[in-house]
Amino acid sequence: MRATVQQDFDRRARILKALAHPTRLFIVDELSRGERCVCELTDLVGDDMSTVSRHLTVLRDAGILESEKRGLQVWYRLKVPCVLNFFGCLEAVMTSEDSGRRSRN
Repeated sequence: MRATVQQDFDRRARILKALAHPTRLFIVDELSRGERCVCELTDLVGDDMSTVSRHLTVLRDAGILESEKRGLQVWYRLKVPCVLNFFGCLEAVMTSEDSGRRSRN
């Protein structure tokens, strides 16, 4: 495999790894409704602020989110809303998997 092709697949894997956690998927889903500050996301997730901040950093470093500091608060929003298309694809796979299970039983 050529180095540039390998780099592209490495980048894709990094993005998928960033999304491969239930809390991070929940955060992306919440941010699909609009930007939120860390304090709001902390309340919604039900975890401590440092844990939520780590999840946000993983998503931001993968290029999925962007942040903006306003006063003492940091606000997050989706950098690429098309990531929600991926959610639709996941739902299609889940539906297909469910119907496959039903037909085997």
